[in-house]
Amino acid sequence: MIKLDRYDLAILRILERDGRITKSKLAEAVNLSISPAWERVRKLEESGVIRGYHAEVDWVGAMRVSRIVVEVTLSRHTAPDMRRFEERVSAAEEVVQCYATGGGVDYVLHVTARDIDHYQRFIDALLMEDLAIERYFTYIVTKVVKCAPNHAPAWALESA
Repeated sequence: MIKLDRYDLAILRILERDGRITKSKLAEAVNLSISPAWERVRKLEESGVIRGYHAEVDWVGAMRVSRIVVEVTLSRHTAPDMRRFEERVSAAEEVVQCYATGGGVDYVLHVTARDIDHYQRFIDALLMEDLAIERYFTYIVTKVVKCAPNHAPAWALESA
C-alpha cells in the first residue's frame, strides 16, 4: 500500500469521475503543473491504485436484460471447493460481481441475463457442476435505487 497525499487523493477523485480528463485540466484542477500531475498519475497506475480506465455502460438501458442478486451457500468450505466455485463464477459472463461474505451466506452474486429463462439455465448449469452449492436464493432486481461502484465516500478521503 502506497502513501497517498492530498494531491494523489484529489487526482483519484477527479479521475474516478472523469477518466477522460485532459492532462492540462487535471493539472489545473489539482493546482500542479502538467508534468508533476501526470507523473503522479503514472505512479498511481504503476502501483495498482489506478487499475484501469473504462466506460460505464448502462446495459439495461442499451438492451433488454434482467438484473438478479443471488445468495449462494456452499455445502463444503474447503479451499479447493471455494477456489473451484470462485474460478467458475469469475469466468461466467452472466456474473458481473461476486462477493465472498460472512454471516451465513458464502457468496452474493450480481447476475445479468437476457431474461429469467436465461438466468435459470445459467443456475441449472452451475448446479450440474461439482461446485458444492448447497442452496441459493434468487432476488429479481425491480429498480436500482443507487449504484456507485468503486466510488470512495467523502469520509474515507478526509483522513489523508
